[in-house]
Amino acid sequence: MASMRDIKRRKESIQSTSQITKAMKLVSTVKLQKAKGRAEETQPYFNKMYETVSGMLAKSGTVRYPGKREKNPDEPCKKGVIVISSNRGLAGGYNSNLVKLVTKGDFDRENTIIFPVGRKGLESLVRQGYTCQGDFSEVINNPLFGDAVSIGKTVIGALENGDIDEVYLAYTVFKNTVTQIPTLIKILPFAEDDIKENAQEEDEKNKGAVAQMNYEPEEEETLGYIIPLYVNSLIFGALVEAVASENGARMQAMDSATSNAEEMIDTLGLQYNRARQAAITQELTEIVAGASAIS
Repeated sequence: MASMRDIKRRKESIQSTSQITKAMKLVSTVKLQKAKGRAEETQPYFNKMYETVSGMLAKSGTVRYPGKREKNPDEPCKKGVIVISSNRGLAGGYNSNLVKLVTKGDFDRENTIIFPVGRKGLESLVRQGYTCQGDFSEVINNPLFGDAVSIGKTVIGALENGDIDEVYLAYTVFKNTVTQIPTLIKILPFAEDDIKENAQEEDEKNKGAVAQMNYEPEEEETLGYIIPLYVNSLIFGALVEAVASENGARMQAMDSATSNAEEMIDTLGLQYNRARQAAITQELTEIVAGASAIS
């Protein structure tokens, strides 16, 4: 059995840790309330943006737009992934779950470029041998639409230059305070199957009455304005949801850590009392034995 001094030191150490985790939980709770409201306000707009743009392309046929180019079928598909993680840890499996979307998915190291937002994702993917382009870690501290525009320009530029053929977005969807869902979506180019599926759903919804899609000015010029806005909107929506998800995950992690610390403190308190009682009993026994020897 450990000595009373060792038990006391360990108990004091855990009590200090418990105070830190409790304070971090309170800070995350306050941040979550603000981030949660922002995510809930912006989510419907960005979902509608995706539905609208994909619906437009479903009605437009094979129209060229920014980021769409002919790919040599004999060459491997080069993919770009925008990974939105956090700059800090102590958030449970928040960051590791995002990294797994890439490492466990169909993204080989030779033909994948990572556009990292958040130092934790950047560090983990670099350690595993992925190529990272740029570093947008500071964006996640307080994301603005201008930050999403900057990321969008970098990604679309890489797409148009032929550095990548497809763009994916890996982030965490904020469902509620307890549940955050790691999500991977393809944002460019639109797959033909997705466009056909969208068109079929539109036909069923409108009972075969499909509206004609007319552009003013020309199709390519119009989409030249719309597609970058679409990409920027999805990135900004993901950033906002990621902030809410991070604080929700950290609040849950710190709540669990605080509960575990309290259980350990109770256990150590019981061990300390047992050790103290054993020491008292031993002293009494020695006194009684000494008195008997004298008499």
